[in-house]
Amino acid sequence: MSFAKIVAIVRPTAVSAVEKLLQEEGAPGVSISHVKGYGDYADFYRNDWVVSHVRIEVFIAESRAQQIAEKIMDVAHTGLEGDGLVAVLPVSAIYHIRTKKRCEEEAC
Repeated sequence: MSFAKIVAIVRPTAVSAVEKLLQEEGAPGVSISHVKGYGDYADFYRNDWVVSHVRIEVFIAESRAQQIAEKIMDVAHTGLEGDGLVAVLPVSAIYHIRTKKRCEEEAC
C-alpha cells in the first residue's frame, strides 16, 4: 500500500471547515499545529514579515491524496492573498510505535 502525506497551511479561519471535511472523508488521523512564517504573502507592516497560519497534516492512501488535496483547497479558498498552500508528498512507510508494525491501508 502506498501512502501520501498532505500538508495544508491555511488561514486560522479555515481550520474548522478543513477539519470537518477530513472527518467526513474518513481521514484516519489529523495533526494540527499553529505556525508562523511568510511566503508569497508577507505582513510588511511587521519588522519580521510573519503571518500566523495553521498547518494540517494527514497521512492518507496515495490513491485518495489528490482528491483530498483538491477538497481542502475548495473549503479553504477565499481568493485573497494569504490563503495558504497544500503539498502532497510521497511516504515510503508508516509504522505504529506501540506495535512496531508497518501500516497497511486497512490498519491506518
